[in-house]
Amino acid sequence: MFRAIADILRSIGGVLAAVVSLPFRAVARLFGGASSSVHGRRH
Repeated sequence: MFRAIADILRSIGGVLAAVVSLPFRAVARLFGGASSSVHGRRH
């Protein structure tokens, strides 16, 4: 019983982590592109 609850919470946590990290990843990509265009050397 507790193992099932733990698995459910773990899966929900994984989904939440993915959903929360997506906007940060997009912002990091935007800032990464801006900084690379400013500096010129970074890919």
